[in-house]
Amino acid sequence: MKYDVIIIGSGIGGLECGYILSKKGYRVCILEQHAQIGGCLQTFRRGKSVFDTGFHYVGGLDEGQPLHRLFDYFDLLDLPWKKLDEDAFAEVIMENRPFFLASGHERFADTLAKDFPRQRKQLETYTGFLKKIGDGIFESFIADFANSSLFESSAYLFLQKTIDDPLLRNILSGGSLTMELDSRKLPLYVFAQINDSFIRSTWRLKGNGSMIADRLAGHIRAMDGEIITNAKVTRLIETDNRISAVEYNGEEQVSGTYVISDIHPAQTLALIPESRHIRRSYRRRISAIPNSFGIFTAHLQLKESVLPYLNRNVFIYRDNNIWDHKCSREISSVLVNYKAPRDGIYTDVVDILAPMHWEEVAQWENTLIGKRGAGYETFKRQKAESCISLASEKIPGLKNYIEKIYTSTPLTYRDYTGAQNGSAYGIQKDCNDTLGTIIVPQTQIPNLFLSGQNLNLHGILGVSMTSFFTCAKIVGMNNLLKDFNGNIR
Repeated sequence: MKYDVIIIGSGIGGLECGYILSKKGYRVCILEQHAQIGGCLQTFRRGKSVFDTGFHYVGGLDEGQPLHRLFDYFDLLDLPWKKLDEDAFAEVIMENRPFFLASGHERFADTLAKDFPRQRKQLETYTGFLKKIGDGIFESFIADFANSSLFESSAYLFLQKTIDDPLLRNILSGGSLTMELDSRKLPLYVFAQINDSFIRSTWRLKGNGSMIADRLAGHIRAMDGEIITNAKVTRLIETDNRISAVEYNGEEQVSGTYVISDIHPAQTLALIPESRHIRRSYRRRISAIPNSFGIFTAHLQLKESVLPYLNRNVFIYRDNNIWDHKCSREISSVLVNYKAPRDGIYTDVVDILAPMHWEEVAQWENTLIGKRGAGYETFKRQKAESCISLASEKIPGLKNYIEKIYTSTPLTYRDYTGAQNGSAYGIQKDCNDTLGTIIVPQTQIPNLFLSGQNLNLHGILGVSMTSFFTCAKIVGMNNLLKDFNGNIR
């Protein structure tokens, strides 16, 4: 079968690329190795409850804000979004005290200034800087944002220079628990862009992340695109310096004029083991880049009508070591995420998330799902108990509310989403090596492109922008901007 574009992987980056190109009249085929589409948007059902694998909340979805403009384009605005409390979209518990992060740059600074009056001007400087980043985010559609000096600046050093109170610095970082806060590497732009989006507004779905994937997939199919599941890509066939066909499941083939890979760049290159056009130095560079850490999640199915829903995220820290998370048997920080109920006041699911490095599960990396052995089950049980113990400091009696506990590790994430080493945010960006860790969409094969969070920016907002960068290599950015609501300046 001949298509205009073959896309490898149906994570949000692959689906958004499929949507953009289908909308421009290209016939698209998406190949997904699993039975369920969506990558990190996948869900799973256990009994009466449905759990998210990776999606929990987004930022910047109010009218006129960055994600609103993107989701308007992708026709995702009328999903059942629920805005988190403006007075406290997040609660950071540190030194046994709660500190509240409020929506809106002015309100954010005013709220924290109540606890840190001496730092009011510093807080205004901080929020003013973040606002400037967010206000100019779409300029990157025209300019080469990857060359911005903010990618070469350290987020950690910026906080040290801007905020003189160590506790306040940690609180400002405390809502970034799932982002790898590496004091030596994290670029200022990445930190500022993500935190700004949540300060603007923070949202959950009254439902699950699979709703996003299903909506995008439905539009792609309606525009004559095809999505093939249980189709693991096994080889990219190169002919005359182009990818002429994509092999999946070791025997089936589809061909296309262009190929976009939404999987890890190193996994993409492994599909072309022999190529005169991919330099060895390029392969070595891609394979040597470290991946960001993964996440351990304790998915709690709760008894009926026992825990009232809380309309904010809660970040709990046992100590002040926010930056440079180390491997440890004991959980020292967690994000407590309440699932928004469709009706009523009680939640039926709480997810407790904690950072986890691949090294903690590497001893089981060659095992299969459900067959990892008693040692792995014990490891997960101990981690879950540690997560629940820490979360109970905010939710007294939590253990008594639990009906069942399900767990996932970076190993689970790798096997169900294809993320290399179960990484939560793909390739780790390094402000000391911008050229080495920010990957451009164009590969050394003219009709092979990359997309997804391994390239430029983290999270839903970052991946949605990257999808435009990738598709622009095929249709041209000016051509895409004409369709983008006429809002880009």
